[in-house]
Amino acid sequence: MAVALSSQVLESLLTPGRLVLLSVLFVVISFIVDISRLPSCPDSLPRVGFGRGLVASVKNWVYYVSRYNDWIADGYEKYNKKGRAFVAPNSPSRPLEIVVPKSQTAWMLEQPDRVLSTKEAHRDSLFNDYQFGVDDQFPIRTIHKHLARNIVNLLPGIQKEVHASIDDVYGTDTENWRTLNIWNSLIGIVSRVTNRMLVGDPLCHNEEFLRNQVAFADAIVRNGLIMNFFPKVFHPIVGPLVTITNRRAWRKTYEIGKPVIEQRLRDMGRIDSGADVQVPEDMLTWLIRQAKAEGAAEELSPVMLSKRLLPVEFAAIHTTVLTASNVLLDLASSDPSLGYIDAIRKETSQALSEGNGHWTKDSLANLHLTDSAIKESMRVSYFARCLTHRKVIAPEGVTNPTEGWHAPEGSFLTLDLAGVHLDPEAFPEPEKYDAFRFVKLREQLDPKNPEEAMKIKRLGMVTTSPEHLTFSHGRHACPGRFFVAHELKMILAYLLNNYDIKHIEKRPQNDWVGATVIPPMEATLEVKRRKI
Repeated sequence: MAVALSSQVLESLLTPGRLVLLSVLFVVISFIVDISRLPSCPDSLPRVGFGRGLVASVKNWVYYVSRYNDWIADGYEKYNKKGRAFVAPNSPSRPLEIVVPKSQTAWMLEQPDRVLSTKEAHRDSLFNDYQFGVDDQFPIRTIHKHLARNIVNLLPGIQKEVHASIDDVYGTDTENWRTLNIWNSLIGIVSRVTNRMLVGDPLCHNEEFLRNQVAFADAIVRNGLIMNFFPKVFHPIVGPLVTITNRRAWRKTYEIGKPVIEQRLRDMGRIDSGADVQVPEDMLTWLIRQAKAEGAAEELSPVMLSKRLLPVEFAAIHTTVLTASNVLLDLASSDPSLGYIDAIRKETSQALSEGNGHWTKDSLANLHLTDSAIKESMRVSYFARCLTHRKVIAPEGVTNPTEGWHAPEGSFLTLDLAGVHLDPEAFPEPEKYDAFRFVKLREQLDPKNPEEAMKIKRLGMVTTSPEHLTFSHGRHACPGRFFVAHELKMILAYLLNNYDIKHIEKRPQNDWVGATVIPPMEATLEVKRRKI
């Protein structure tokens, strides 16, 4: 009798309406708790968006998706250009950001890692603990140690992969035009070329392996957007749920790659024993070599080595495809009378001819027109509003010496990439894609003058600066940018020399969801194999 009565009382109390109300109340309280735990930004700094307070915070969250890009642009004009930092809204689960002006770039980037941390900024912004299961520091150290010294020997294999993958994707029909989705076609090319460097042949030709690596990278972007809009108290529940797709994609790549990884471990073990065994110089080999050099036995399992590749796959594939997509769209939509494509064809074909059909490090470095066309696209068709982030991890916080503001532990600092790239004081007609902008600047400088020679060096796409932040800047700049530059130049050279591309009357524009760029996924190119 008592049990029945309790059940009736419970049913009367927990009506559908009350359950909905309780759920809403729980979410609201969770957000309030989140706000109370976030570090407070300095009151002395101006803010963009809707300002301070609970109501303003809610409005900032609502409009963050559609207005973030405009807010940062507004703050750059009002404050950054005058040497002042400002505070920008962020997504519900993340702290507000202090956007540091270009004039204070050196101060921010020179702070020691124990004060401002790149590692912790990446960990938070990408939700590494849920998405990857490992951090990115070991592969970053490995790239710093091994990529540059091996890049010359990688070039023949990369060139071969570029040619084969473009032939497969774009076709060899010299009679008929083909309409190709730009994003999908480049995914097919870049994933193969990138994995030639990461895991070598045969994995770089395994379609299921590549498809799941791309699926993993797609999931990182999608899941990051989702988790940004949940309060942190929900992350232990939401994180494992939304990253099921990550784990499924990784598991498939691991099952396919496991025999290759195990064989590589055996071969390198035999080398250590004095056997004369040859192993490919790729990221997998470097990870094993680095683990042994550091005495990190825990890194030498097939599972861990497979997981260590994931952050590199994510960083290398998507950013390269974004950049290549933008370059093709910018070139194809430029006025044909400017002769951009013809000039790049002439430069690259001449360089290849002089090298008997083979690329070298020097010949790629001397492609000034090609380099300029890619760098200019990076400048005007940027794929991130703010790319360089630092998290304050010093318990005492950090104090800015120029303006005097203090950022407590847990605060985020960033630089406005797009504001600098589109500043008319730095780049005349900044909204215009001028493919040879940096070549023209080069021609105005005297290489025999030491000071001007340094300026010439800074014009290349791989040389970072406060005015060129696509690869970030400072000691934590992208360590793989030299490989990416070679890869992009080879792709562009082969594509333009072997295919005609129809002019696009109006360039499809990128869209934005918060701080994340959404490329024109449906954009197409009409191409036809040239008769050579």
